[in-house]
Amino acid sequence: MSLGKFITSRAFVRHLLIAIGLVALLFFITFKGLQRYTQHGVSYPVPALTGLSLDEATASAEANMLRVEVIDSVYNKNFEPGTVVDQLPLTNSRVKENRVIRITINSNEPEKVVLPRLTDISFRQAQVLIESTGLQVGNISYQPSEYNDLVLKALQDSVEIFEGNKIIKGSEVDLVVGRSQGNMQTTLPNLTGFSLEEAKSTITDAMLNMGAVIYDETAETAEDSASARIWKQQPNPQFTKQVNLGSSVDIWLTTDTTIINQAYERNF
Repeated sequence: MSLGKFITSRAFVRHLLIAIGLVALLFFITFKGLQRYTQHGVSYPVPALTGLSLDEATASAEANMLRVEVIDSVYNKNFEPGTVVDQLPLTNSRVKENRVIRITINSNEPEKVVLPRLTDISFRQAQVLIESTGLQVGNISYQPSEYNDLVLKALQDSVEIFEGNKIIKGSEVDLVVGRSQGNMQTTLPNLTGFSLEEAKSTITDAMLNMGAVIYDETAETAEDSASARIWKQQPNPQFTKQVNLGSSVDIWLTTDTTIINQAYERNF
């Protein structure tokens, strides 16, 4: 039989169709097996674990076919000791069965650091030392002095603190800075579009103080607050170019990009 007649023969066509059917069946079985193995399309909501104890968080995760793993501990005065202060993935995310939720637990006691020497050095040096130690620059005030920008005192809760004192990591250190007469003003920064953290850093660098922090109704969650940007400040940089050192700057924040863009148009 010639090749052409064989290819067009009924027997060849029947065997070809059987082979195609077997291959299709094999693909179907393999695909279904992979779906079952990977649980394709099956996901579970991540429960809210923040504020729960480790046992409660573990039970809540297991009830949702998930697991928890403690990856860090911090101290946060707003949470009870031993409770969850942070989690990843975030609440209401959807993940596969047996996924690990990484959690951060609130420690029983705040971590403390040793205060470096902050007096008789420049404000800039003191700022670097404070931040590198894990502290924050708090309120800045000024006293008359023959030495400009020299740190005269370090305070916490209105009590003077000294080199070697142990204080809570992340807490604020207030500074009293010397300033000679006739040089008591600085340029007011324009904070439009800045995040809160960017504003804090810029205000401190300008030797000013953070005043009121006001969020509008668009900042409903912690994630909204973190992404919010400044659309208004007082004093207004449109009308006030110079302010006294140590002055407070009030800021208003929103997540509404239209409001932020309008603020840009007005201020730049």
